[in-house]
Amino acid sequence: MNFPLYIAKRYLHSRSSQNAVNIINFITFLVIVIGSAALFIVLSGFAGLKTFSLSFTDSFDPDLKALPATGKFFPIGPEQEVALGKIKEVAHFSKELEEQVLLTHKEKFAIAVIKGVDAHYTQVTGVDSTVRYGDWSLNELQGVAGLEIANSLNIFTNQFRDPLKILALKPGKGSLSQQDLSSVYNELPLVLSGLYAVEENLDKKYVFADLALVQALLEKDSTQLSGINFRLNDPRDILAVKNEIAAIFGDQVILKDRRELNSSLYKMLNTENLATYLIFTLVLVIALFNVVGAITMMILDKQQNSRTLYSLGTTLREVRRIYFIQGVLVTSLGGLIGVLLGSLLIGSQLAFGWLKITPSLAYPVEYQLINVLIVLATIVVLGVVAAKIASSRVNKKLIA
Repeated sequence: MNFPLYIAKRYLHSRSSQNAVNIINFITFLVIVIGSAALFIVLSGFAGLKTFSLSFTDSFDPDLKALPATGKFFPIGPEQEVALGKIKEVAHFSKELEEQVLLTHKEKFAIAVIKGVDAHYTQVTGVDSTVRYGDWSLNELQGVAGLEIANSLNIFTNQFRDPLKILALKPGKGSLSQQDLSSVYNELPLVLSGLYAVEENLDKKYVFADLALVQALLEKDSTQLSGINFRLNDPRDILAVKNEIAAIFGDQVILKDRRELNSSLYKMLNTENLATYLIFTLVLVIALFNVVGAITMMILDKQQNSRTLYSLGTTLREVRRIYFIQGVLVTSLGGLIGVLLGSLLIGSQLAFGWLKITPSLAYPVEYQLINVLIVLATIVVLGVVAAKIASSRVNKKLIA
């Protein structure tokens, strides 16, 4: 066995004759355990929150979406539609047309986006699973709106006698002040068949209706779209699918996957995760100053032993290495125990959901191997730095 490692392990197990040194060593080890456990729990919590936040967008966003390269709309011809159907990697695709409109009901008003979708829309997204009241039914009379929209307009499902009114500006030119206001917009009555609920911003944004109905409201023909949604057989083939779709439409459209559609959300979540990691790492850096102090106290406590080893032929470099290895062992063992304790807490939260956000919703956490590696790597690196600083205090004057 390596001699410095053997002596370092002996020092790790042995107790000092000075009670104060034992207390300092115990506190140092406890701080490392608590710090590493806290870092792992926080990273696991953020991983759970990230997955939980992105699950909202998964209900609305497809695997891949084609958007107009310029303006709000782009045309699709019959040949292009047939070509899309021949792409093997595409399981389903759905056409949509959306525009901002004014909603009114019983002298109450709200601004929202009407989204006209075809019958395949629920095959490329999971939006129908978000309906909390009523059902998903889109036809010439009925549509689906967000719960926040319904609350703000005081409207409910199946109000056939008093439906929701949707006002959309007619396409054209000229000043509105020079025209009769009743002639500048189209009006559409819509009975709500269902109300969806995901999160506040989305719940007050969309009203879903039949594609043909919205095309008529906006005075667009059946070839005019604002987007095409794609569901892929295997999301890993997304680059190949992008190339095939781009070959069909040329420079008419730009293609975005789910991550690109929500780039701001991804950036925000990643930035928050990084900031939290850096803050807790700073706490660990401060805590590991205790390691420097503890090893320094150990050096002074074992000064006579070091002199004996030096007299027996141990080099100064090997004596320093003894205390360096001891510091690394203490931090690594403390980090490993901390991760194990953190894993038990995260596992119990996943199994029992004892920490609640609401009475029916457990705080989301996620156990990821990458977080285990990040915590252990952080502890080991900081431990090596702390041990190096402390072991450098051993010099010839101390042990000669």
